[in-house]
Amino acid sequence: MQKFVITGGAPLNGEVRIAGAKNAVLKQMAAATLTDEPVTLRNVPKISDVAILREVMGDIGVEVRRANGDALVLQAREAPWPFVPLEAAMKMRASFILLGPMLTRFGRVILPNPGGDRIGRRPVDFHVAAMERMGASIVYRNGYYFASAPAGGLRGASISFPIVSVMGTENAVLAATLARGTTIIENAALEPEVDDLIAMLVAMGARIQRVSDRRIEVEGVERLGGTDHRVLGDRLEAETFAIAAAITRGDVLLRGIDPGHLGAFLEVSDRMGVRHEADASALTLRVLGSSSGMLRATDVRTEPYPGFATDYQAPLSVLMTQAQGVSSIHETIFEDRLDHTRELVKMGADIEVIDERHARITGPCPLRGAEVGIADLRAGATLILAALIAEGTSVISGIEHVDRGYEQIEAKLVAIGARINRIEA
Repeated sequence: MQKFVITGGAPLNGEVRIAGAKNAVLKQMAAATLTDEPVTLRNVPKISDVAILREVMGDIGVEVRRANGDALVLQAREAPWPFVPLEAAMKMRASFILLGPMLTRFGRVILPNPGGDRIGRRPVDFHVAAMERMGASIVYRNGYYFASAPAGGLRGASISFPIVSVMGTENAVLAATLARGTTIIENAALEPEVDDLIAMLVAMGARIQRVSDRRIEVEGVERLGGTDHRVLGDRLEAETFAIAAAITRGDVLLRGIDPGHLGAFLEVSDRMGVRHEADASALTLRVLGSSSGMLRATDVRTEPYPGFATDYQAPLSVLMTQAQGVSSIHETIFEDRLDHTRELVKMGADIEVIDERHARITGPCPLRGAEVGIADLRAGATLILAALIAEGTSVISGIEHVDRGYEQIEAKLVAIGARINRIEA
């Protein structure tokens, strides 16, 4: 087990290259199983979730290899062992994204009930129901989903999600690409990562249209080909470093991120008084914490994209501790995503949790170094941010959660002036 030791108080200045998006690349790796031709993904982040899925796909029979630094080459000629072990699913919920592509290409797959971050109930009922609408037979037994396609393969269907589901949308799109007939997906997710997956599939020969914001139509084709695709920048990593620049009163230029994907976050930043300069053509965002004035309290409510993302609220809570007045967070997506506030309180934050979905944060409040523990990926980023401005030294355990989604976060922070070390516990 490893820990981060962080001494706070240093302003962050310099440039950070934003890695490829975790929430895009995992789905695009799964999409490679839709063809027997090679698929090359570029700008692939070096994170543990990619390593886990790579191992799972290798066990299934997919050839996966690194190439030219940040590239990954995948080729799914066959899948002699269409089975995902429980150990992998417990580490990474996104393994369930193999349901749709494996069913439509190979006709069967066995998947365990997925795990991932402990942030509340995240049922896969929507995924299962979507596949069943397309003719699949899915039986849940002893913790595993045994899924099989009918003779002749999946067929197009009308699918309407009762609430927006990002991975549910992606699984349905992936399954529909090779299904017979046309699939209509209503109340589909709007996230940039979904559209990046669609762009990749279209390059492979899929026929997919987003005919309106929440409606996607997919006309199934007989086969897909290979492609060479560059993964879009990770907006969640960009948001983390943007907050780091703001709270440390630094000046940081982020490269490799489309500011257009950060609309809700930048709108909240504007309300709080954080100065920034966005350049969509250059894929850069500069955050000028050093020239921002007194931060102002604000209220946020998490919503599906293009609203304020649930993944943003935990890191934003650190910025709120430094704002003048009382801020509030209303979490609408997951019911257990305010657990990180307990660790912030250990560091001196003035936070009142009203219930499992509401919190009030009063600032500005000086933070102090403490020993704290990480429970999930975004909470990990939150505690790192808090430690960067805390007086004294903080020791953070559970950093394996951070490694799931952030590529070499301590090296990037050190390069812009942070005092952070990774040690063996």
